[in-house]
Amino acid sequence: MFGTAHRGDAATLGAMFSGASSTMSSPTEVECPFCTLPLARIVHANQFAVVIRDAYPVSRGHTLVLPRRHVGSFFELEPPERDAVFGLLDMARRDLDQSLRPNGYNIGINDGSAAGQTVPHLHVHLIPRYTGDQVDPRGGVRWIFPERADYWSARGGEPA
Repeated sequence: MFGTAHRGDAATLGAMFSGASSTMSSPTEVECPFCTLPLARIVHANQFAVVIRDAYPVSRGHTLVLPRRHVGSFFELEPPERDAVFGLLDMARRDLDQSLRPNGYNIGINDGSAAGQTVPHLHVHLIPRYTGDQVDPRGGVRWIFPERADYWSARGGEPA
């Protein structure tokens, strides 16, 4: 089943998982919202990962790809899990390209609390971007450090 992704319809997902609501890691991860996802939230799935829409989207179509196994860091993934996450990231992008036709994407991982991670279950953000959604989108993810983001103009950011 690895490498095969499935759409989030109940029949397909029901055949893949046992239990109506616990589709991810063991039930012992009670406090993790990603370990107790209802089947209805899952858009795509494969053996090691799932795709969901972000519950608090920053743009239309904001999507998350996460491993089934409860791990906090991207660097804890096993190679097959990493491949599964990236495969679903590609699938989610193709779907968003067809359904919403964004003009670009930001792809990001907040890995660790110092990086802004608030849910300690790894998740990859796929954020569709649209022409005009920001006055000047240059720099993208660099704006987490606004004083260093603008390296292209006379304002210029200070080197780290």
